[in-house]
Amino acid sequence: MSKLLPDELWEVIEQYLPQHQPDPRGGRPRASDYDAMRGILFVLKSGIQWQMLPTEAFGVSGSTCWRRLHEWHEAEVWDQVQALLHRSLDYADAIDWERALIDSDSIPAKKGGLTPAQTRLTAENPAPSATC
Repeated sequence: MSKLLPDELWEVIEQYLPQHQPDPRGGRPRASDYDAMRGILFVLKSGIQWQMLPTEAFGVSGSTCWRRLHEWHEAEVWDQVQALLHRSLDYADAIDWERALIDSDSIPAKKGGLTPAQTRLTAENPAPSATC
């Protein structure tokens, strides 16, 4: 069992991962999805760069974890797992929806929101812009 990825959580996530068929031409065996998930969670939790992931500790490289993260994103694994976890936690009455945060991108601003103030000049005669 991993502290980053308990067995119970892995069993839930694993069922949403796309099945990978071995390449008929052969080649290197695919790295373990479990190891890749542990590596992904470590990078996301610690904030290290993908290339800095210690391969010896996780059994996969940071590049493999990055590719797997994007593969699973394309397969909408993360959305499905998040929805399942929300339903499970809601069913267990473990989420206080009164205190849930709402992302500002999900709610349109009434009347279009505020218009930012014009930036004031910092010099009396500014130099001409090189971009215009």
